[in-house]
Amino acid sequence: MNTPNVVNAPTEEQERALRKLTHVLYALYALFWLTGGVTAIVAIIINYVKRDDAAGTLYASHFTWQIRTFWWSVVWAVLGVALAIVFIGFAILWVLGIWTLYRIVKGWLYLNDSKPMYAARA
Repeated sequence: MNTPNVVNAPTEEQERALRKLTHVLYALYALFWLTGGVTAIVAIIINYVKRDDAAGTLYASHFTWQIRTFWWSVVWAVLGVALAIVFIGFAILWVLGIWTLYRIVKGWLYLNDSKPMYAARA
């Protein structure tokens, strides 16, 4: 008889630890401007290492939000730097900075209110 894989719900202590970690990750992403990106590299590594621990919790959506923000920022930063020679790149980098700040603030506010970043799709 085959039994389905059952994922145990996280304990209250694990939920608190995930909440604290998610706050720390938003802080690391927010500090990337001051550290030349080093804290964002640390944050993305932690996101991937701890992603399975967050599965099935509201923090999973925050991890996905943070990961997508990081990778889209990398793509647009590379494009902005490449196009800086024709000056349009500076506008791309400026918009990227505002977009990244928006994503960090929105995510952190949702986390503060204990809300997922988006509703689960059926």
